[in-house]
Amino acid sequence: MSTSLIQKYNVPGPRYTSYPTVPYWNDETFSSKEWKNTFVKSFSESNLSEGISLYIHLPFCESLCTFCGCHKRITKRHEVEHPYIDAVLKEWNLYCAIFPNKPKIKEIHLGGGTPTFFSPENLERLINGILAKADLADGYEFSFEGHPNNTTREHLQKLFDLGFRRVSFGVQDYSPKVQEAIHRVQSFHNVAKVTFWAREIGYTSISHDLIYGLPFQTLEDVVDTIEKTKSLSPDRLAFYSYAHVPWIKGNGQRGFKDEDVPKDEEKRKLYEIGKQLLAFKGYKEIGMDHFALRTDSLYHSFKQNKLHRNFMGYSSSKTQLMIGLGVSSISDSWYGFAQNEKTLEDYYTRLDNNEIPVFKGHILTDEDLIIRKHILNLMCHLKTDWSSGLYFEQLAEVLFSLEEMLHDELIEITDTSLKITEKGKPFVRNVCMAFDLRLRENQPQRQLFSMTI
Repeated sequence: MSTSLIQKYNVPGPRYTSYPTVPYWNDETFSSKEWKNTFVKSFSESNLSEGISLYIHLPFCESLCTFCGCHKRITKRHEVEHPYIDAVLKEWNLYCAIFPNKPKIKEIHLGGGTPTFFSPENLERLINGILAKADLADGYEFSFEGHPNNTTREHLQKLFDLGFRRVSFGVQDYSPKVQEAIHRVQSFHNVAKVTFWAREIGYTSISHDLIYGLPFQTLEDVVDTIEKTKSLSPDRLAFYSYAHVPWIKGNGQRGFKDEDVPKDEEKRKLYEIGKQLLAFKGYKEIGMDHFALRTDSLYHSFKQNKLHRNFMGYSSSKTQLMIGLGVSSISDSWYGFAQNEKTLEDYYTRLDNNEIPVFKGHILTDEDLIIRKHILNLMCHLKTDWSSGLYFEQLAEVLFSLEEMLHDELIEITDTSLKITEKGKPFVRNVCMAFDLRLRENQPQRQLFSMTI
């Protein structure tokens, strides 16, 4: 990739796990009543045909990783597990009380924080409590995020027995210097151990999360990390761009200097070399920052144009309704978004008052729904069209704003469609930004997002 293209297009931009993006939610017109209406509407439309997804946020970590942008609570006191699970199950019961009929669960994902902070017995109590009030959809998929340092064989076996078949291990980078800087020290031995355990137990999709652009990270570090990863042959992996946003994340990203972080073409080279090494091993690039072997369901979904993207990232199956349980979780009814209270204290207080603990959200307009579909198409399939109900008034203006990208051969445009070229793949977020009407109409006065490259 040329330096001039990186310099031209490397600007702050959203990652588009939603549209509108969270900073552009209209909180002033949002109400819990409206949210419940969209929730019930979506449930009625989709529960019987496809089921619903649950994202359960487990926020506790024993130490702070400085690359992390998730909402978490740092503690070594494991007595926090019981009251938190009680709270999540109460929240689930509040939702079940307004379902028109019994929910059918298609997906459960345990995220964090560190889900394996919780004991296997407490995770069993959580999942059994959820499933006690639900049926399972055909082809359901349960997944969780595991920390290689504290995921035990008992964790893996217990969750497997409960129906989990996919696990994602956070690796990031194997360089001791990088690990020290991001406060995530874990050995290759630990990662190999939990990967082999998962495979022996019977997990059908094992994923590793890697990050490029970390402080002090060199090309040699990325090559070494990819080579070690290849030796373990995870079924899929994420190769994320490090989001250096200390003005948002506070002290967590102040343990190193800005000049310690790779930028621009130096950073992009880390990704391009990593991608080439993964391709040699048979990994196929999927969407943005994701790779999978041909045998993995994510690859099958991508080839069949069924790839989906939501607040959990890319998914091999789609549900119209996703409920977020736990502190800070975000729910998506397709017609609206709602986020839970961000602090444990506020989350517990709302539940003590028998309230669904939503504190902000956004109800999508008809225009939002059209733009959301375009951005989802671009993020998942690298193309979109407006020939069948996806025309919008500002389309000509959007296409005009993309003339420079067309000239640079990053996109192809016909009378009814737009396609991102192979050369344009690194700039998918930039293309989406052209369609982002809320961003176009109200440019932020301060930097809200990480850089796109």
